[in-house]
Amino acid sequence: MSFLFGRQPQMSSEQKIAQAEAEVDMVSDMYTRLVGSCSKKCIDTSYREPDLNKGESVCLDRCVAKFFEVNVKVSEKMQGEAQSQAGGGAAGAGGGRFGGGM
Repeated sequence: MSFLFGRQPQMSSEQKIAQAEAEVDMVSDMYTRLVGSCSKKCIDTSYREPDLNKGESVCLDRCVAKFFEVNVKVSEKMQGEAQSQAGGGAAGAGGGRFGGGM
């Protein structure tokens, strides 16, 4: 009963593998949404030039930065709400990206 003294119970190998797979799926989904959203917003579909122009590069850079900033804020908010619902009371104390502890 180590959970009574503030420690997490040990996870089995299957649980660790399942958790790692879920994290990979979550990061892959986030990357797919990022690419789709920022490409749609910043890259002209007529493809007049073979390379990104300066405006497209700047737009993509800002879009990616905003995407990650919002992702971190949403993750922190969700972790804070989960902790307050669980009785932890430390709202906003989380800080992991992608909703996990990376």
